[in-house]
Amino acid sequence: MSGRQKALLALLGVLLVALFAVAVAGGRADRGDPADRSGLVDRLGRLGGEQAAVDPAAVAAECAVEPGRLVFTGGCALRVADPGGLRTLVLRSPARFTVEAPAPGDVDVTVRDDVEPAADGAVVRVAVDRPTTVLLGCPGLGTCTVTVAPS
Repeated sequence: MSGRQKALLALLGVLLVALFAVAVAGGRADRGDPADRSGLVDRLGRLGGEQAAVDPAAVAAECAVEPGRLVFTGGCALRVADPGGLRTLVLRSPARFTVEAPAPGDVDVTVRDDVEPAADGAVVRVAVDRPTTVLLGCPGLGTCTVTVAPS
């Protein structure tokens, strides 16, 4: 091994140790807050741009009273047509509701969430990459109104 190769190998080793030290020093003991949008991973994710939303016209449901507006008691099944790639289904409601959807990709996982309203209502974003059925639920005995938003 030449002197130049040894120096390059030593420099690579120092770089790896420095990256490891930064990663360990930057870690936190808590699990973190998913709503915290200040992390490095989030900044890197924004470099790719915003993910396109599912067109409300591509969503069909028996509980639809007009395109993109769903009114139901108990539950409602949404059928999302093939989005042609990874898209985000954005659902908004003034009140609490539940959503259950398969995870995108080739995994056999179903994700369920109880969506609680914040200052601007209850909002959930569901990633879809193929024709998908998303189940909505209305907790309690009331009626829920959910809008399929364009963003």
